[in-house]
Amino acid sequence: MAALLGIDTGGTYTDAVLYDETRGVLAKAKALTSKHDLAEGVGAALAKVLPEDPGQVQLVSLSTTLATNALVEGQGGAAGLILIGYPEKALERAGLKQALGADPAVFVAGGHTPEGNPKAPLDPEALRAAAAAMAPRVSAFAVAGFFAVRNPSHELAARELLRTEFGLPVTCAHELSAGLDAPRRALTALLNARLIPLIQQLVLAVRALMAEHGLAVPLMVVKGDGSLVGDGLALQAPVETILSGPAASLAGARALLGAEDMLVSDMGGTTTDIAVLRGGRPVLSASGASVGGYRTMVEAIAVHTVGLGGDSEVCAAGPGRFSLGPRRAVPLSLLAKQCPAVEGWLVEQLQAPFEHAEDGRFLLPLRSLPEGLQLKPAETAVWQALQAGPLPLSAVAKDYLGKCAVERMIERGWIVLSAFTPSDAAHVLGLHAAWEATAAETGAALLARQLGLKSAHRMAEAVFGEVVSAGAEALVFAAFGEEGLDVRCASGLGRTLLDRALGRQAPLSLLTPRLTLERPLAGMGAPAATYYPAIAERLNTKLLVSEHAEVCNAVGAVASGIVQRVSLTVTQLADGRYRVHLPDGVGDFLTLEAAAARASAAAGAAARDLADRAGAGESLLEVERADCIVPDSSGQTTFVESVITATAVGRPRLALPRPARSPLARPA
Repeated sequence: MAALLGIDTGGTYTDAVLYDETRGVLAKAKALTSKHDLAEGVGAALAKVLPEDPGQVQLVSLSTTLATNALVEGQGGAAGLILIGYPEKALERAGLKQALGADPAVFVAGGHTPEGNPKAPLDPEALRAAAAAMAPRVSAFAVAGFFAVRNPSHELAARELLRTEFGLPVTCAHELSAGLDAPRRALTALLNARLIPLIQQLVLAVRALMAEHGLAVPLMVVKGDGSLVGDGLALQAPVETILSGPAASLAGARALLGAEDMLVSDMGGTTTDIAVLRGGRPVLSASGASVGGYRTMVEAIAVHTVGLGGDSEVCAAGPGRFSLGPRRAVPLSLLAKQCPAVEGWLVEQLQAPFEHAEDGRFLLPLRSLPEGLQLKPAETAVWQALQAGPLPLSAVAKDYLGKCAVERMIERGWIVLSAFTPSDAAHVLGLHAAWEATAAETGAALLARQLGLKSAHRMAEAVFGEVVSAGAEALVFAAFGEEGLDVRCASGLGRTLLDRALGRQAPLSLLTPRLTLERPLAGMGAPAATYYPAIAERLNTKLLVSEHAEVCNAVGAVASGIVQRVSLTVTQLADGRYRVHLPDGVGDFLTLEAAAARASAAAGAAARDLADRAGAGESLLEVERADCIVPDSSGQTTFVESVITATAVGRPRLALPRPARSPLARPA
């Protein structure tokens, strides 16, 4: 008998399941995600579910929220953006300049026209000089050529030069999207380059653990559209793992609950992800994945992601007011369990005659610094201070420069803040008991003092209520979004009715507005049993919660298949010839049928090759052709373009199981 091993690495927990497609979940486990060394958390969860005979495992598959969380929290490695043939005003579009932040960008001569002809020759010397200046400051390059989707030759030449001379990972924009929006394509390439170090760390950690346990089987990663891809391709295009977690959640929800039409809301430590399962299939976004305020060109499920989770940072925002998220913080109750000194510091702060804005807030290192990184003096001081362990924020950020250094280092993911969170509130209210409740109560008392509330319990109740309201509000926004309506900026009467229906305002004496979801709500994630009953009641809908809801993503990681799509475009030149825009250049033909036949053959071969490289066994191929022909004022027709899309679908290749020598798994 054989089984599949699913792993999900989230912002707080790493989950593992041993799964059989017939019998379901055989074993499951959770371990804290160890950001400083991902192997620790993965290894701890893995060890609890491995069968006594590892030879019975046929496949390991991985889903992760690391990419999504990094974009939501503004984290990631430094990347150098090289724009070939782009106008400088391109930085003002698609949020590209904002996304760059302090990272370097350079414009190099080259690029192509919409027909795929060179706009100007590529300038290799300028490229080499720009890259040499960037290399000491970045961990990867992103290359975007103007109209590279119509002719990628300059991007391919730039990649070859950069890889050969600088040895850093290179992302080519045309390989991530065939869309024509040049700034968004460049943005997608930049985000991909930033995410490479994060995903590489995770994949290498899992590979090492597999070798340690004798698991000589394929390793797959869940993409944002819910399909699987081999670990090698995932390392090349980690941006495609944006929304990997929620995509796996949809697959897991269907496998665990059996329902084919539902809203799936997955609350993790950092984010809440809401998506729709319709007819058993995830609804995909028509315009690309949107995460952290950035609209990428990555094909992914249509998901509404908000910075709301069990570890959302709670901040005082004035008398009686507080904000929730979107930044993640280590819960005080968890930090105190890992570092007992924290509880003493909290008590000292509560007993001090003067309160400070930094009370109840701590810093700790998150992961090792990139090799060769040069810190600023203030950053060096912060890093050195934290090497002995967590410290109160007030002891580290003592002046303006120190506070700025702390914020930069949090954004880069080198250090992390610990503060009061909904997980702490759940400890105070007796809804959660895994960590140190006393530290949570002291943290609640500190925050209550800042807000002018009467007690720690009142503070915890307020946070719990806001999580329920915010979770319900996110579902309402997602439901309206499915109808093509955006009500996030509702004001006046609409806002008043929404707030009263969500419980943020007291009910009216003569009128009670109510909201009703017309589809069942599937509550997934570790906090499902804590918050979703109240959320479902507030939205007057049926709640579906599996007994395995807390490991839903890990189940989804092994319940998915491989899907690879390749789209090629045929356009018409001024002289009447038809041009096929191929993955490695262009080809011209006298007739549309000849061009379409070449495009179909090339797209089919590319899709099958990608499916094979992604780890598929046998794959089924489907090729579709869509011609765009429009009438003109004279009654004649004009050919605009033809898009040929090849889709290869298959199941992952499985390792052959060895005969079992012992019971398959320990009890869940």
